[in-house]
Amino acid sequence: MSAPDGLLVVDKPSGWTSHDVVGRVRRLAQTRKVGHAGTLDPMATGVLVLGIGRATRLLGHLSLTDKEYAATIRLGVTTVTDDAEGDVLEERDASAVGDVTAAMATLTGDIDQVPSSVSAVKVNGVRSYARVRAGEDVALAARRVTVSRFELLERRGADLDVVVACTSGTYVRALARDLGERLGVGGHLTALRRTRVGPFRLDAARTLEQLAEDLAVVPLDAAVAAAFPRRDLTDDEAVALSYGKKLAALGVAGVHGAFAPDGRCIALVEDRDDVCRPTVVFTPAG
Repeated sequence: MSAPDGLLVVDKPSGWTSHDVVGRVRRLAQTRKVGHAGTLDPMATGVLVLGIGRATRLLGHLSLTDKEYAATIRLGVTTVTDDAEGDVLEERDASAVGDVTAAMATLTGDIDQVPSSVSAVKVNGVRSYARVRAGEDVALAARRVTVSRFELLERRGADLDVVVACTSGTYVRALARDLGERLGVGGHLTALRRTRVGPFRLDAARTLEQLAEDLAVVPLDAAVAAAFPRRDLTDDEAVALSYGKKLAALGVAGVHGAFAPDGRCIALVEDRDDVCRPTVVFTPAG
């Protein structure tokens, strides 16, 4: 029997791609209908949110949420990939760098960040990393991201243990690269662990070994309630929405969950132009 519709919060192991994790969960859940929100690089560990069944329709919205990371940055060494998996480009003495916290402050708030050339950003429909591997020189455009927290926890020689809270689309290895540049010695990311995606934290995540013993799926209704603002419907509104009809707007910001009186999530909806429009309908009429 396949797993119920819902979300899984996985503690991704190092060395696995996000697609590797999806493949493993497909076998555990006995369904092909599994996807993930917010890719993690193979080197990274931590929170990876997966959707099963109808909950895969949540993932495009979940990937827009803010995230938190624990990371280690090594100053004095630059690499091709801006992390420890790439070839070393240059090494410099980092024993006498300037004020690290002041440099970090310049990379906090709304910033224009240039993604690593070996990122998954698409250039004319092709992933940037694929173009680089094919021998192309790729120069990506800067994009506006928000880093709400970039804090130094501990300095161990050339290694900096930091915490990062940021919007989706922010590259922590680009932060490591840019911090090294600000300090004049270069830098790269040596460790990355994602500790939160939206409301889903590391303490709720399960390893693949744990999930093999107990596939702890967060049911669809509970997942929407946890991840989105809520609108409670009347019986008539629930029926109308299940047919894809529009409702009167209540002024709720952003995408939110619309729930029938019996607790079922009928749809994800969004208020626009004084009208509440269904974005994804989970419980269609009939």
